[in-house]
Amino acid sequence: MPEPDNTLPDSPGRWPLASVCAILFIAWLALSWPWLSGSVTIPWDAKAHFHPQLQFLADAWHKGLSPFWTPYVFSGSPQVADPQSLIFSPTFALIAALNPAPDFRWSDGALLGTLLLGALAIVVIFRDRGWHPAGAVVTALSFAFGAAAAWRIQHVGQVLSLGYFAITLFLLSRALERGSIAYGLAAGIVSGFMVLGRDQVALLGVYVLAGLTIAAILMARSPWRAFRASLPPLIAGTLGAILVATIPILLTAFIAQESNRPVIDFVEAGKGSLHPAALLTGLFANLYGAAGPLDNFWGAPSPAWEARFGPLSLFLARNMSQLYLGLLPMGLILTVGLVRGALWRREIAPLTVAAIIVLLFALGRYTPAFRVLFELPGISFYRRPADALFILGALLALLGGYLTHLVMTGTAPKARPWQVGLEALIFAGALALALWLAWTVGRIPVATMPLVVAALCGILSLGGLIAARGLAGRGSALAATLVLAATLTMDLSVNNGPSESTALPAQTYDVLRKDSSNDTIALLKRETARTAAPDRRDRIELAGIGFHWPNASLVHDLDNTLGYNPLRLGLYTKATGAGDHVALPDQRTFSPLMPGYSSLLADMLGLRFIATGVPVEQIDKRLKPGDLRQIARTQDAFVYENPRALPRVLLVTDARKADFDAILKTGEWPQGFDPRRTVLLDRDPPPLPTGPLGPDSVAIRDYGTTTVTLAAEMARGGYLVLNDVWHHWWQVEIDGQPAELLRANVLFRAVVVPPGKSTVRFVFRPLQGLWHDIGAYLRKPPATQPG
Repeated sequence: MPEPDNTLPDSPGRWPLASVCAILFIAWLALSWPWLSGSVTIPWDAKAHFHPQLQFLADAWHKGLSPFWTPYVFSGSPQVADPQSLIFSPTFALIAALNPAPDFRWSDGALLGTLLLGALAIVVIFRDRGWHPAGAVVTALSFAFGAAAAWRIQHVGQVLSLGYFAITLFLLSRALERGSIAYGLAAGIVSGFMVLGRDQVALLGVYVLAGLTIAAILMARSPWRAFRASLPPLIAGTLGAILVATIPILLTAFIAQESNRPVIDFVEAGKGSLHPAALLTGLFANLYGAAGPLDNFWGAPSPAWEARFGPLSLFLARNMSQLYLGLLPMGLILTVGLVRGALWRREIAPLTVAAIIVLLFALGRYTPAFRVLFELPGISFYRRPADALFILGALLALLGGYLTHLVMTGTAPKARPWQVGLEALIFAGALALALWLAWTVGRIPVATMPLVVAALCGILSLGGLIAARGLAGRGSALAATLVLAATLTMDLSVNNGPSESTALPAQTYDVLRKDSSNDTIALLKRETARTAAPDRRDRIELAGIGFHWPNASLVHDLDNTLGYNPLRLGLYTKATGAGDHVALPDQRTFSPLMPGYSSLLADMLGLRFIATGVPVEQIDKRLKPGDLRQIARTQDAFVYENPRALPRVLLVTDARKADFDAILKTGEWPQGFDPRRTVLLDRDPPPLPTGPLGPDSVAIRDYGTTTVTLAAEMARGGYLVLNDVWHHWWQVEIDGQPAELLRANVLFRAVVVPPGKSTVRFVFRPLQGLWHDIGAYLRKPPATQPG
């Protein structure tokens, strides 16, 4: 990592830390205000996926419930093992603990606040090295409001990982420079929270931090002495990371083996590569129309681009290829850094190498380097090399700030005449290439304004840099910092400000407010309350209504058969056909076992009410008249009732062994099977007491998130079937004593109950389940263990 530069006249003791932090905070507040004011909100995944997770977490805690399992999506889901549940995110967990119904400004503020903390950490890195305050502010603003941090702020988990990356870099730098065990431990703890993101940004962040650490040791005056001095803080850091991250990561690892997630091979990963033409967005922010209406977008991949250049087989959203950091840092990187060679100075060269490697990774299949990088441990878990733009943006921001420091202190290399010509050629060539691409794709009208704005920002940045250099030369470091902070703030507010990808009116997501008066949600709440019974807790389904609807059930405590999450239990996906998302009607796919809404599995799930954005026959073409009854037409949806939905809990006296895999594959239940009378098991049925039949009854006494308590009475004993999703981390007790949890009817839970009255309690115990799974894994022969 960058070495302290002790040759500069300004020592850290005279560095204006408080003033620089104040300047940064004011600039952060100005750039964040559209979201903090509530006039707009971070859209798409931030609301459709993550805000409902936050609301569920807050609701569970304030009701005294555990958030480790939710019944409100996919008929039950293990939140404790979900990387995106926010349970292990300190900022969001704190919000959930403080506020039972956090609004959008709370979740947006947590995200923007994490970026601010990362930016402040970067300021302290500059202070520790005695680098110019203006460079610190340039880096901090570019880091927090540049590249993917700005254009993909809706991807909450990755943004959090980026913030933790910057904080870890600061703490690790101090740990190594001072041989500090305390800083090492703190770096490990923060890196543990970064790793808990369990996303590609976190993985790449770990690799970059490890690489910078190795470089710092090897480049020391005495590498062996540096290695020995670094061992105590690095060991402390490792222990800190293990303490924070081990259990959640193991929970996710074991759930992943049972999940829907496919193996991602080299070819599939390559489909998420950054197209080389996207590098032009480093100079021209909205060149391809990514900020405007979707029809305007003409970059790679888009219909307009592929119509001109042919199919690309890339799968990237329009905001995933944006690299703009501000013309000031990017201009300095291309000129002072590359052409004049300042990026290869000893104190910054490791960051330069790291940025080059990360860029090669982001380009994916467009360079041969990706074939080698893809073999690194963990890389094959993720499908988009372009996600590396988060880390690349941070590294380029650091380089741009360092080069600003050189200019402000007068230590930047002087340009030779040929270098001036080459620098001019780079900018002219980039402009010519942008114009040629726009002309050949037929999008000159879309590209014109971004190019004009880039020219104006170029003039602004050059003028600001000259003015700041003059002030710095006269000893006015803070004045120079203010000038560049204002310059970059104006640049980023124009080019990376609110767009369709990053900011939509808050009222767009009204249905995700806890106090929403949405008529569809109100109707479903009324109807599920009306049909509730001692043995009945009806489920609903939200299909094809809109992008932000599937997880609304997490906000409003509605038991939903679907939801929005890339990670789901594989058994449930195979049984029901549930996909990642069901925003559009054609995204509701069915399965052999659940070929439609008029199916035995739908009835067994207790799927009583179905809300669809189009007439339900357009989603389930197998439906016949009378299969479902339309009960309402709300502003958003058509609402139907399935009168055949079964109760949540059943008592039966007959059991049969069945081949569940065959049932899943063929979709055929055993002939004559009636779940109200018989339970199917994947093993030989245990013996039951014999005796006369009598009136049997069961009632739900308490239904929580991780506990379900039932009161059962059977004359001669039998099977209690709970139509909740089976998972082996659930356990069951009868009258306080452990009992055997049975997998029933392919997808559900059951237990043998004795004659007479019984209290049956299902409990979700993931830590005990994890311990059992680890033991079973270690006992497996090596050949059967997953590689």
